[in-house]
Amino acid sequence: MHQTVVIDIVGLSSNLLKFDNLFLTKWIKKHKLSKIKPVLPAVTCAAQTTYLTGKWPNEHGIVANGWYFKDECEVKLWRQSNHLVEGPKIWDIAKEKNPNFTCSNMFWWYNMYSNSDFNVTPRPQYRSDGQKKPDCYSKPEDLRDRLQQKLGTFPLFNFWGPNTTIKSTKWIADASKLVHNWHSPTLQLIYLPHLDYVLQKTNDEKTILENLEELDVVCKDLIEFYESQNVKIILLSEYGINPVKAPFHINRVLRKYNYIKIREENGLELLDTGISKAFAMSDHQIAHVYIDDKNDVSEIKKLLQSFPEIELTLDKKEQEKHHINHERSGDLVLVADKDFWFTYYYWLDDKKAPDFARNVDIHKKPGYDPVEMFTDPKKTMIKLRIMMKLIKKKLGFRTMMDVIPLDASLIKGSHGTVNIEEDYYPILVQSKNHQNNVINATEVQQIILKHIFEE
Repeated sequence: MHQTVVIDIVGLSSNLLKFDNLFLTKWIKKHKLSKIKPVLPAVTCAAQTTYLTGKWPNEHGIVANGWYFKDECEVKLWRQSNHLVEGPKIWDIAKEKNPNFTCSNMFWWYNMYSNSDFNVTPRPQYRSDGQKKPDCYSKPEDLRDRLQQKLGTFPLFNFWGPNTTIKSTKWIADASKLVHNWHSPTLQLIYLPHLDYVLQKTNDEKTILENLEELDVVCKDLIEFYESQNVKIILLSEYGINPVKAPFHINRVLRKYNYIKIREENGLELLDTGISKAFAMSDHQIAHVYIDDKNDVSEIKKLLQSFPEIELTLDKKEQEKHHINHERSGDLVLVADKDFWFTYYYWLDDKKAPDFARNVDIHKKPGYDPVEMFTDPKKTMIKLRIMMKLIKKKLGFRTMMDVIPLDASLIKGSHGTVNIEEDYYPILVQSKNHQNNVINATEVQQIILKHIFEE
């Protein structure tokens, strides 16, 4: 077996290789680059799971970063149990080939309770006094403690939210090197998320280059470390992030036509999925529309097809062509035009928005909310406000960290669709040549296995 590391640089596409002064660009040009045809949906959980299983979403069941759990009548995103993935993963297959094979999963998703050997993933502490404290989860259990003793507490608030920085990406890279030194896994999967934040927040080339340079330092250190250890290196990405012009509020459309039901609590509105005739679980540029009465499907499909912001409106039969026909999928799967993305917003008046809308609260929102990466530009002295709220929390007072804006126009980049220019395709870089310049996402698993097991 050959030790192999797969470094997932989220958001990296050929479009960014024009910055030829970077170490990363020069390194890639010395190796073999293939473009990966995006899986639908081209989002983190679905793409990563397709790479690791070699199967499409209609087989492994990960149809987005979350879905509607019909038996609970709740939308849930960012679940972490690997038992949600249907079918064997790359480490299961590799262990059958050679029982001595070991795998380290450093922050790839559905990380918890899998059969891989050395795992680390974000896992905040939610304390009874309302505080959320940074932390991570590991297998084996003491790995978390060893890493945090060496590197400090995992910087959760730099991993997601308005304070995202290179710090979390560097922590993951440094932790990965330590795990390699301590355990020497056959395969190591590493997740570097920094570009993901930047390219959704801005399309300013100067800002993008500054952040690429920060990431470049981390990648150079990581690549040179593994080269010095004679470990085979594969670089890949899950999707490219293309510029977008505007958001599309799919749930507000469904509300306008009386499909959505609202429950009011404390003067604020909550989406009541259990009694809604139809609603959308939005996730970047795709949305799953769940419809209570299947007799309404054709009517809703016809309505949604009238909006130019929506490129595809796939019913269950049409979903087969795109390999997303699964029981977890919506009765309709919507794909946005490449210039647009879907919000989860369902309220018509911001004064009625639920309290979680203005907070970083990924588990309460019935859809993905990239606006969580911003603080509200309309609020003055925002840093002082945040500081005062943090002091209150530390003193034991309950307070809302309601600093997130409700302005979806702040988002400048998105992903999820498959009908994009090849310059925005995800990429795979390896030392070996591949027969095709463009590969399917389902081929990635076998490419990795060949690096490990072929002489």
